[in-house]
Amino acid sequence: MDIIMLHPSHIPHVQTCNITNLPENYFAKYYLYHALTWPQLSYVAIDLSKPPRSKNDPPKIVGYVLAKMEEEPVDGIPHGHITSLSVMRTHRRLGLAEKLMRQSQKAMVETFGAKYVSLHVRVSNKAALRLYKDTLQFEVEKVESKYYADGEDAFSMKQDLNFIWEQVKLDDESLRKDEKTKTEGDGTADHDEGDPVGDEGQEDNKKKKEVMRKVKIGRALGVSDLVEKVETPKAAS
Repeated sequence: MDIIMLHPSHIPHVQTCNITNLPENYFAKYYLYHALTWPQLSYVAIDLSKPPRSKNDPPKIVGYVLAKMEEEPVDGIPHGHITSLSVMRTHRRLGLAEKLMRQSQKAMVETFGAKYVSLHVRVSNKAALRLYKDTLQFEVEKVESKYYADGEDAFSMKQDLNFIWEQVKLDDESLRKDEKTKTEGDGTADHDEGDPVGDEGQEDNKKKKEVMRKVKIGRALGVSDLVEKVETPKAAS
């Protein structure tokens, strides 16, 4: 079994999974909207037990999570929303729903700094309620009357993502320790063959001053640094 990021080519197979299992169905363009706007947040589970016979054979998608970020949160807090989560009946009780959910939640935190995640579920969907409440630890926040097209009410559910933030922090600390151990282990921290002298040394020091500078890498860079800033025009003097 493999869990990978949703690709536009997966959408027809995700639709099949959705229509087979759930009463809430979507047009292909709605899946595409998620895949193109928040490509980091939606994932599919692929059964690898029967590899495709050729390159043209589609992957066997047996589950998916479709997620997004709330673009204009009413409370002003960045948070994600689970649009849809489903696993084929033939592949349930394997922990796939939880793995899909956690992968999406981790991406919400790492990429967008989400503080919590929300979702809706039919009040009559007892199986989904058990999954969200007992396994995934969501809490019912309120009941939204006639939320669904057929008039059924929905439970609005929410989960705080502090536990994901802690996990990310621990992962970062572990990575730093591994890198430090590797550096000390291969001797690069203590390795010194002496600096070049004479004209060569002067030229080498000049190059170091030119190229050595501190830069942000990985998560420290942040998404905001990649967004083009809109400069406010100065008033004419």
